[in-house]
Amino acid sequence: MKVAIVTDSNSGITQEEAKQLGITVIPMPFLINGEEYFEDISLNQEDFYKKLFEDADVSTSQPSIYNINKVWTDLLKSYDQIVHIPMSSGLSASCATATASSESDEFKGRVFVIDNKRISITQKQSVLDAIKLAKEGKTGSEIKDFLLETSMKASIYIMVSTLKYLKKGGRLTPAVAAIGSLLKIKPVLQIQGDKLDKFSQVMNVSVGKKRMIEQIIKDIETRFQDELNSKHLTVFMAYTYDKQKCLEFKAEAEKALEKYNIKIEVVDPLSLSVSCHIGENAIAIACSYAY
Repeated sequence: MKVAIVTDSNSGITQEEAKQLGITVIPMPFLINGEEYFEDISLNQEDFYKKLFEDADVSTSQPSIYNINKVWTDLLKSYDQIVHIPMSSGLSASCATATASSESDEFKGRVFVIDNKRISITQKQSVLDAIKLAKEGKTGSEIKDFLLETSMKASIYIMVSTLKYLKKGGRLTPAVAAIGSLLKIKPVLQIQGDKLDKFSQVMNVSVGKKRMIEQIIKDIETRFQDELNSKHLTVFMAYTYDKQKCLEFKAEAEKALEKYNIKIEVVDPLSLSVSCHIGENAIAIACSYAY
């Protein structure tokens, strides 16, 4: 049984990485001042932030089902089955669209779309898990069952540097955003499951970093105790725009995690779909089950 792995660029996996991993990454479309771009195809990180700083009208879209079906059809010429891991259904309709298409006569039983409740660096971990399972000879159905079973074993905490983009995306009322900007409040957001929610709000970056590290440690000692003991736990860092700030945060977090013998090896930029809603200079820490 040959199983192909497909994901989207919300996972943060670049086209170059996809080639190295032997998988397919569907680029997410963006509308910038009415013109369509595709992540890591016609829109890279540098160009995206340049547009953002120019205050361009930036919004996300979902891949066309025509393009998704074409990818599937082409892969099924060489593979028996496909495991497709899109971004969480709670953050985009793309998962529901792909799921409906996979139930058609052409793809039913051969394409398995997984609502893994994840995005960005934890979604990437799901893809890496799927690759390992496929190499072990697991079927598409078996991989789907495993990823659904472990879908909630992930946490992300993100501190944003500005409320501007949350306000623009309708996640804050103008009044709250105005007060927050005046008081220089730094929101700390969380993704546990399928939604981006407010976790905390702090008055400065130092307090925000401390709060996120404390919460990751709490998660490790409670929700992820079994994964820690069995060495199936990974801790990640991510950022928007400024990697150096994230590396400084990494050093602080690793010091706090020394007693758990955890090293943070992954420092990735957040996918542009996330960056579009939180803006530049955000930093994130995450942990996840890792097969």
